[in-house]
This record gives sequence, C-alpha cells and structure tokens, in this order.
Amino acid sequence: MNQEVSQHWQHAAELAKFLLLAHDGHLTVAMPLGLGKANHLINALYQQVSDNPSYSLKILTALSLQTPQPKSALERNFFAPIGERLYSGYSDLLYARDLLANKLPSNVQVSEFFLQAGAYLNNPHAQGNYISANYSQVSSYLLDKKIDIVVQMVAHNSHLEDDGGDLSLSCNPDITLELLAARDAGKADFMLIAELNDALPFMPNNAQLKESEFAHILAGESARASLFNVPKSAVDLSEYAAGFHASSLVKDGGTLQIGIGSTGDAVAYALIMRHQDNAHYRQIISALNGDKDLSHLHLEPFDVGLYGVSEMLVDVFLDLMQAGVIKREVNGILIHGGFFLGPNSMYHRLRDMPLSQRKKINMTDIGYINGAHIDFRKKQQNRQHARFINNAMKATLLGAVVSDGLDSGQVVSGVGGQYDFVRQSFALENARSIIILKALRHSDRKQSSNIVWSYGHTTIPRHLRDIVVSEYGIADLRGACDQDVVAAMLSITDSQFQGDLLKTAKANFKIEPTFELKKAWRDNSKRALLMKLQTFKQQGLLPDYPFGTDFTELEQRLIPVLQRLKSAGKSKTAIFKLALKGLLAKRDQDDSAALKRLGLQHPTSITDRLTQLVLLGAFRQ
Repeated sequence: MNQEVSQHWQHAAELAKFLLLAHDGHLTVAMPLGLGKANHLINALYQQVSDNPSYSLKILTALSLQTPQPKSALERNFFAPIGERLYSGYSDLLYARDLLANKLPSNVQVSEFFLQAGAYLNNPHAQGNYISANYSQVSSYLLDKKIDIVVQMVAHNSHLEDDGGDLSLSCNPDITLELLAARDAGKADFMLIAELNDALPFMPNNAQLKESEFAHILAGESARASLFNVPKSAVDLSEYAAGFHASSLVKDGGTLQIGIGSTGDAVAYALIMRHQDNAHYRQIISALNGDKDLSHLHLEPFDVGLYGVSEMLVDVFLDLMQAGVIKREVNGILIHGGFFLGPNSMYHRLRDMPLSQRKKINMTDIGYINGAHIDFRKKQQNRQHARFINNAMKATLLGAVVSDGLDSGQVVSGVGGQYDFVRQSFALENARSIIILKALRHSDRKQSSNIVWSYGHTTIPRHLRDIVVSEYGIADLRGACDQDVVAAMLSITDSQFQGDLLKTAKANFKIEPTFELKKAWRDNSKRALLMKLQTFKQQGLLPDYPFGTDFTELEQRLIPVLQRLKSAGKSKTAIFKLALKGLLAKRDQDDSAALKRLGLQHPTSITDRLTQLVLLGAFRQ
C-alpha cells in the first residue's frame, strides 16, 4: 500500500508513541536478520511497552547482534579498548540485552529463526520461542503471523548521481522484498518503516525503492549511528587445510556460495592463490593430498571466472572480485546476495566503490537466492557448476550433518539457508553441496571427534548427503552405498577416533567385517597436518589474518593465549603446568605490555599472582 508522501520523524520516541497509539498499544513487528534492524526505533518501542504493562510487543526477527559482553575482569581489561575502537556509536538492542539477562518483561515476546551462535543455549525464552525455518520459508511464516509493521535500517542516495529510487534496503532486501510483493498482491497489510543510517552503503538494483514505499521515515540520531562490526577471526591451519581442499572442487566458469567466518576466509584465500599464485597453490594441494590421484580436482587459474550467488554477501566476495576470480557475469551481475554483514572495512569498501561497479552486485530477495523452484530454467542456465559451501558442527559416519543444534534439542544458531542450498545442489545439474567441518573438537583440554556414529539432532538428513570436507580431505558421498559412505567418512576422521567408529559400523553391518583402514588414513593427526603445512606457514603463505584485521599486534598475540586459558578450563593439572611454566619463564618486553593490558603487571593478591603466572605460561606454550 504505497502512499503519496512519507511522514518524516526526527525522534524515535515520538514515532514509537504514534505507532503504539495507532495500534491500540499492541504491535507485532518484523525486522530483518542481522545488520538491517532499526535499532533506535525498536528500542523506543520496547522501552515504552516495558513501561506500560497494558501494552504488548511481539518481535519477529533473527540474529539480534549485541556488543560482546566480557564476563571476567581479565576479559574486561582486554576488551575495553576494542569496544571503544570498534563499537563506539553502535546502539545495542535493549530487548536482546534483557533477553540475555533473563529480564524480558512478560508483555514482550521475541521469536527468532536464527540466534547469535551459542549465546542463548541456556535461555528459556529464546529456546522456547525459537522458530525452526529454512530461510526461504521465513516470509510466509511472517505473513501467517499478521505482522503490523516492518521496521528496517535503510540507506539513502543523497551522495549518488542516480535517477533510481530514493532509498535502499541495502544490507537486507532478503525478506522485505518478499513481504512487499505479498502486500502488493493483497496478501498482507502492514506498514514499512525506514530508519535512515548515513553509514549504510547505498546498494542499487533490486534493493532500491521509492520513498513512497515507506509510511514513516526516521532520521535524527539514528542517521549518525555506527554499524555493527564483525571483526575478522584468525584462520588456523586446520581451516586452511579444509579451505584448500574445498577450493579444488570449484570449477572454472561455475558458481560460488560461501558463508561467514574463518573457514570461508580460507576458501576465498585458496581460490585467490589458485588464480594469482598457482605454483604455490599446487604445492600446498600436493602436500595435503600426498600420493592421492589429483586428476579429478580443479587446480587451474580462472579463465572464465566465477559468478557469485550467496544468501550472505561476505566481505571476501569483494576480494574475489578484486582478484579477478569472480568475473563471470549473469545479465550484467557478478554477485547476487540476500544480506550482508561484516567488518567495518567491508562497509567502507562498498560505500567507496564506484556506482558502476556496485551495480554489478544485486542485493535481492531470498527466494531468488535460495529457492530452487523460482525461475528454475534460468537458474539452471545461470548457476552452472554451482558449489554451495557451508559449515557444520558435526557429521555422522553415515553422512547426516549437524549445523544448528545440540543432541538435547537446544538451538545453537539456526538452519538459515543451509538446507536450501543442499536441496538446490540436487535440483541443479552439475551442482554440488560442500559441507566443511573440523574433524577434531577441543574443549576443556579434551579432544573429541566431530565425526560421530549418530547424533540426536540433524540439520541435513543423510539422504541428502553430498560432499563433506575436513582438514584431512574430501569425502564424496553422493549416490554412494552406506559402506562406501562409512569408508569415505573414516578417511577424513581424526585417526584417534577411527578405530571405535569402524568397530561400531561393523557391529551394525554397515561395512564389511574384513574392512581395514588404509595406511594413509591412519596418519590423520594434528601433528601430521602441521608437518605438511609448516613450511608454507613459515614462508608467510598462510597468514593468520589473510584479509586483514581490526586487532592490534598485541591483541593478536593475546587472543590465542586467552583462548588457550579458556580451553584449560577448570583442569587443575593444566593450570598447574601453565603456572609452573610461567614461573620459570624469563620475561621480555612483549610480556610486560600484555600484562599491563590485562591489569596484571603488578598483582596485589595471590589470585592475581597465580593468574599472571598462568598467562606467562600460556605465552610460552
């Protein structure tokens, strides 16, 4: 329901009051996943509903981003400068703050279809109100719930010479475009409300809308707010190994989808090395594969190049464009994306990108990205040799994949689009789904296998098994019988767990009683992986942060040390060993700077002195 003139507001509280009065104090609000939330307006609505028990507010959204909250004095001392540097000017979501603290008022309900990973495992409200959905189903679910308003952060084009729409859905056209299409078809009746933000890149093409699409537009303080920053994580050697394996499955002239995080960074880095430094790329692939036959792999530089289609436009897609890997256009477009979220550097790059180049990126509805059934013939033609690369937490020996929940049923994150892309990989000719997981899990100084016999929760059922990649290699499972699947999964399992898994498979008649592990598989170990890659690491070919970082050199040194301490957990033996190593350590200038940053340069208590020694030991480990 377009209107001739949008109503403009300068203060979120005034607009919130108007909306509540217009709906008799009861609102059902939809907001986009991740970055595109109208934080100032939803905070004002939440505050007014919290103050008035006769009101009610239902929030339907996903991935409510919150500034990291340190839990100890050590973490606070470490994080304080980072928080000031990276999150100054960002307005945290009040409902998410209270939800995390179990202080959400009874007249507010929050339902999300994707949670901030691991943040709500023991949260009754979040777990009970979680909506399990494929990304492609979300808009229909929202319409069923009779939403009153859709509130979204948008960009405006006042700095661009362009005759298109006045506003852009920018980072989140994903669901909103589908909702608007339903409204135009008479299937819904809601108001679309914009919250302007000057820092948000203006994305043209499908994300571009006329101002008249919006009933109300909020500017004022919100326009000057900072965007949520997702700093880059370090890429470890196991992630590099898996990333290089996955990169060798990507065919020139094909289509690429990857997800966020250090594993996606590893894949992108490997693809760029394959294109720009092919000799070293082949050396790394050879080192990882030993005497395996490599003839079926794709190791050549990119001639035709790739086309990108990804529900999430991750920042490394910009690097792949710049490197000449992403260069195959589909109707003038290099990348179709549904939403974006990343480090501040990504937002700056998009804002500074010439409009002609930005038009090569089409942010659009999630149905087009994820739905195999929509314009199928065109997708079959355009998405040739598609490789949909996603991460998992665990996989079973029979090929089922676990990516979003625990054995108990507790939700870690959400299904998102993973199932959509797996289904798409079977629908499109010559397409493949590639699931990457770490074979080995470290927790409280204990190691366990992420490849297990069975699990109480499944994201991708075993009848949709395709390709699974770990740091130890590639398991091609599509169309294979169970005993061949078991063998393939054992080939990418850490060696210390292969024996028990093989015994279970034999006991359940899933592999021949006489089957034996190949000699090469029995050397699937962290130590062997280090031996294969350490030369390349020393040569600077496998940097910790291949695409840069927001962290200082000191912070880069401290992050793995603090992770090591966390891994030590409550193990008295581990703590004692670290403390002893710290006691015997000879301090240097870097130690002093680190201890000063953590407030432990001059400990005044026995506890602080012990913590200081443990830290020094962790530095040396």
